Amino acid sequence: MNNPVKTSNDLTKVLAENNKEEELMQEVFLIIEYLTNKEEATVKLIFDRLYDVGSVHLINKKFRSRPVKKILKFIARMSKPAFRIFAWHWVKKNCPLLITNWLHQQVTFSNKVVKNAEMIIEQKLPPADYISELDEQTREVKFLRSQVKLLTSVLIGVVTIFIGSLMWLSHNLTPGRSPLQNVEQLQRVTIQEASTATQK
Repeated sequence: MNNPVKTSNDLTKVLAENNKEEELMQEVFLIIEYLTNKEEATVKLIFDRLYDVGSVHLINKKFRSRPVKKILKFIARMSKPAFRIFAWHWVKKNCPLLITNWLHQQVTFSNKVVKNAEMIIEQKLPPADYISELDEQTREVKFLRSQVKLLTSVLIGVVTIFIGSLMWLSHNLTPGRSPLQNVEQLQRVTIQEASTATQK
């Protein structure tokens, strides 16, 4: 008889502790929510800095062309106010709960994260044949990039020569003037220079 009473007392204590814990964590949630609302300017400044750093790193990582990077960085600067609005609404809605859950996990000393990390590491290791296939694809991509650079250089050279030829033709073939007239003028100039040189 003593055993069931002891078990029910232990269960009552555990339930009381759990209720107290939930109540305290609810208070932590309300305090964090209050802090977030009170420090709106601080939160927005933090997200501004994070947006600046993150957008630059993302653009540099995903794009190689300098002109494209400049355009995207300009667009990122222009879209910052819109991001600030969305980030603030997201923070107000999600951050207090996320922070509270994280803090609760820290003070309960649960090691769920370690188990999950081990499972993720085991799942992320690719097979050896996949790695060799990936290396081959990487070499193909590098070769194709070098071909694109070569073709771009050739195209720029051809366009430059074509534009230079057009400019030369437009300069030499002015309206009302033929190439024969140019030759006749040159002959007259050389004849006049020769006659002035003999007269001296």
